[in-house]
Formats: sequence, structure tokens, C-alpha cells
Amino acid sequence: MRGLAVLALGLALASPALAQEAGRTNFILRCAGCHAMDGSGSEPGGIPDFRNYVGAFARTDDGRRYLMHVPGVVSASLTDTEIADVMNYVMDTWGGTSLAPDHRPFTGAEVTTLRAAPVADVVAYRRKVAADLMAQGIATAGYPWP
Repeated sequence: MRGLAVLALGLALASPALAQEAGRTNFILRCAGCHAMDGSGSEPGGIPDFRNYVGAFARTDDGRRYLMHVPGVVSASLTDTEIADVMNYVMDTWGGTSLAPDHRPFTGAEVTTLRAAPVADVVAYRRKVAADLMAQGIATAGYPWP
């Protein structure tokens, strides 16, 4: 019985590290083709730069909702928990100074809720969220979509 308790404790302590590695792996497999391994995106391809900007979107409810409706997330064949792991990897890796001091990680339950909230036009919604953030003095990456 003691061995099972030790194993359970070990798994619980390793869980954040495992989630971080799973998020990194899924980012490489499913996101890096557009966003690049360094998070720089592709201006000619219409993909914004993550570096020190992406965390801005995690600051507000509308921004968090937007992140769950970007094309790669909407079409991802991942569970909501796996999407949360990817988003947390992205925030930890490229959120930088744009993250709020009291940043809260994404959870699978939050992803489920945010993905269920409809966004009719993701490009227009991103522009609205970016304008709202800018009005608060929070910069976001340029958005090269027409």
C-alpha cells in the first residue's frame, strides 16, 4: 500500500512537467509549421509573432476566448486538456513580459467552455480584442491579415 502512495505522489509531482512536455511536443507537431519553432510566425504567411506578445491575449476573457478560436486550435484533433497544455507551453515559452503578473494557466475545463462560445469571424474578433488591449496600453503583435 505504501508503494502505491509513493507512486501516486511521484506522478502528482511529475504531472506539471509531463503536461509541459506534452504541450511542447504537440506544439512541434501541430503548430510549429506556421508559428515556427521560435514562435516568430510568418508575416508573409499572415501568422503573427508570439514572442513577448501572445501573453497579452491571456490577460482578458475575450483574449482567452480568441485564442481558442484561432484556426489551428479550432481544427486541432486534440483533447481540451491537450490544447490547454499547448497553450500553457506557448505562454510559458513566449508570453514574456506580455503575461499578466497574476497569469493563470489554461485548464481543460476552461478550454471546453471557451471553445463552446461562438466566434463568427475570428479575424474581426482578433482586431476587437487587440484594440481593447491597446486601449489598456497592452501591445499585441501586428496582424498581417487583410
